Amino acid sequence: MRKKLHIKKGDTVIVNAGESRGQEGKVLEVIVDKQRAIVEGVNMMSKHTKPNAANPQGGIIKKEAPIHISNLNVKDPSTGKATRIGRKLNDNNKLVRYAKKSGEEIK
Repeated sequence: MRKKLHIKKGDTVIVNAGESRGQEGKVLEVIVDKQRAIVEGVNMMSKHTKPNAANPQGGIIKKEAPIHISNLNVKDPSTGKATRIGRKLNDNNKLVRYAKKSGEEIK
């Protein structure tokens, strides 16, 4: 069985390592089998494109490249700092993610 990841699509994350360290953004996509995520405005790359129907001009397009999830931390909803994620049962016996720093539930 594959281990569950600590980030999900739609989370606001902070990059804690690499060239984009300190930047934050929203997770657009999670690639589970490669353990990578595409984060809005983080790890930008230049893609050279030929002219086509979608882009008749062609040229260089800035695009987000996937970043490994070990380099990402979820942003704590109460403090705004990077935090680790835990899982616990809430009052309705439903497993929810919570911020380990503040104990606040992550929606």
